[in-house]
Amino acid sequence: MLPLQLVDTFLLDYNIGQALLLVFILSTVGTLPLKSRHVLGINATLFGLIFLLTPVTLAQPHYLFLGITLLIVGPIVYVSGRR
Repeated sequence: MLPLQLVDTFLLDYNIGQALLLVFILSTVGTLPLKSRHVLGINATLFGLIFLLTPVTLAQPHYLFLGITLLIVGPIVYVSGRR
């Protein structure tokens, strides 16, 4: 568990869109050793939905477009995975 002051000092310097982007990149790197396109597609779709539902007042509008893009690319990556 992270101390609350550490999370607070991190979020004071950055907006929530940048923090979500960092978590998305770290989770994508974390799924690469699994070599599963299904997991990568689910990860991209889930973060696309999160970026899309994040209020524009907390993050800049270009994160909304990133969310739309991930919602399009995520299912394509999921379907292209082998069984």
